[in-house]
Amino acid sequence: MKKIFVIDTNVLLRDPYAIFSFEENEVVIPLAVIEEIDDQKSNKADIGYNARETSRLLDGLRKKGNLNEGIELEEGGILRIAIDGKDLILPAGLSANKMDNRIVSTAIHLSKENPDRKVILISNDINLRLIGNAFGISAEEHLSSRLNDDQIFAGFHEIDVKSETIDRFYQEGEITPDEIIKSDYSLSPREFVQLTAIDREKQSALGKFDGEKIVKLVHDKEKPSGISPQNREQTFAQELLLDDDVKLVTLSGRAGTGKTLLALAAGLFNVLEKKLYTRLLVARPVIPMGKDIGFLPGTKEDKLQPWMQPIFDNLDLIFQQKKSSSFSYSQLTENDLLQIEALTYIRGRSIPNQYIIIDEAQNLSKHEIKTIVTRAGKESKIIFTGDPYQIDNPYLDLHSNGLTYLAHKFRSQKIGGHIMLEQGERSELAEIASQIL
Repeated sequence: MKKIFVIDTNVLLRDPYAIFSFEENEVVIPLAVIEEIDDQKSNKADIGYNARETSRLLDGLRKKGNLNEGIELEEGGILRIAIDGKDLILPAGLSANKMDNRIVSTAIHLSKENPDRKVILISNDINLRLIGNAFGISAEEHLSSRLNDDQIFAGFHEIDVKSETIDRFYQEGEITPDEIIKSDYSLSPREFVQLTAIDREKQSALGKFDGEKIVKLVHDKEKPSGISPQNREQTFAQELLLDDDVKLVTLSGRAGTGKTLLALAAGLFNVLEKKLYTRLLVARPVIPMGKDIGFLPGTKEDKLQPWMQPIFDNLDLIFQQKKSSSFSYSQLTENDLLQIEALTYIRGRSIPNQYIIIDEAQNLSKHEIKTIVTRAGKESKIIFTGDPYQIDNPYLDLHSNGLTYLAHKFRSQKIGGHIMLEQGERSELAEIASQIL
């Protein structure tokens, strides 16, 4: 017996194409959802785009027939809009003016109307799922647009081998994956490995998979802009940041793991010393932590100063390492070698031959990530950094944010690379706080 899925608004605002993910079952969109979608269509953020895309999809399907009676989808299912008006089924005390209550009412009505079919309320709102369950309606989260834990890519793989394999790796500079991986696991292009000896204490080697074989690291001894990697993951990250063949790098990790510092140091090194790019462009989304303080006075630069202060803090640390008057923020900006922008101003641009760093990328949606990546012009390299465990966007989480999604999608591409940094290096206090709080 085919099931009936009642779709909540937040599902479509996250993924308009969710209506096509229920195979041969019946998909019902309550009228209250259409009204909420209409309220969001003028939103300038990603939610507004998804609202408009949902409307476009439904309008295209409307041309095939009457949505109230049901339209057959290509997957074999049925999509229809339920007009809840006179059929509201709500207990006393629950307002019919609240959209969530109307959506639950639709699910209850469908359940009574179809006693031989299972009705499931699909919502990413925990409270709405609780209300649905309270009225005896099965409620589930929509997972098709989310990554599961197994799909969250770390960017490196630890492998136990015999000491003779490590000795041969150092001597010949390469080994094949078939020699060390005996399970179903397959290495991704640009994925790193740590070889650890099982028969000799404290012997290990770091390498990377180039698509055919595991080879030695090339940039592990370098100190770009005076900054050297402090641990294994930072060494892997630096390898990606300095590899000219890798055009997209994603760095994720907790606060204090050195994501932004490493990216800035490598960016300045590539622009000023190697002269591979004409400019270092740094951008981050303007999203406050906690209550917003409102409008700020002054020029654009004055307004951006509080939001960009974490970038300036890292630049100050790098400038202290160089100790050169020509290596300063004012000198670099005057010579147009360094530009710091709010992410808002990148939309619509074409950015060729630049080293681009997008900080706090965990707050970006999949659509916003795509918009940014497609701004990169010829010979540009783009770096995304962020902490998936500190997301301020209420519509995103660890499994659905753009940074995690981007790392997953580019896992099989030789042009991209990803590292999840684990060990904090900011301070002992920051590392302990990150782990226990």
